[in-house]
Amino acid sequence: MLKIMIIGSPGAGKSTFSRKLRDITGLPLYYLDTLWHKPDQTNISKEEFDVRLKEIIKKDKWIIDGNYQRTLEMRLRECDTVFLLDYPLEVCLAGAEARVGKKREDLPWLELNFDEEFKRAILDFSKDQLPQIYGLLEQYQESREVIIFRSRQEADDYLSMLLTSQQTPEETEGYLTF
Repeated sequence: MLKIMIIGSPGAGKSTFSRKLRDITGLPLYYLDTLWHKPDQTNISKEEFDVRLKEIIKKDKWIIDGNYQRTLEMRLRECDTVFLLDYPLEVCLAGAEARVGKKREDLPWLELNFDEEFKRAILDFSKDQLPQIYGLLEQYQESREVIIFRSRQEADDYLSMLLTSQQTPEETEGYLTF
């Protein structure tokens, strides 16, 4: 487990999970949001984003946090492990709302409100993006470790298992794998 993708709905807690995993593994962590967004809330070009992302995925080890559906397969081709946080809608909405007003290392500005467009992205995630994600994971399941969490408790239990038992990440018995 040296090249890891963390994906899931906005508000699911991808960044929190990613930070905890980074702290346990020591792997470098890259947030796609900080790659894409500038501090003034504008974006870099898609071409510049792709160049920067390709530089990251060619490294020997990494954790990449974020969906960015357009580049999902590019990252899947290079990773060895995928964590999908497939949580209920209510959990994701509450997670996104709870972080408003809090400084975060995964976003280059402070969110001051729960933006309606962002809320809509969460509401539509399970029908607009999740089927495509599962389709891609199915294609790569034979050559990638795919671990799916259905609750924050499952994710926390997995991280605790890694931390306390010193088991290797491949020992995922009891967790939903693809």
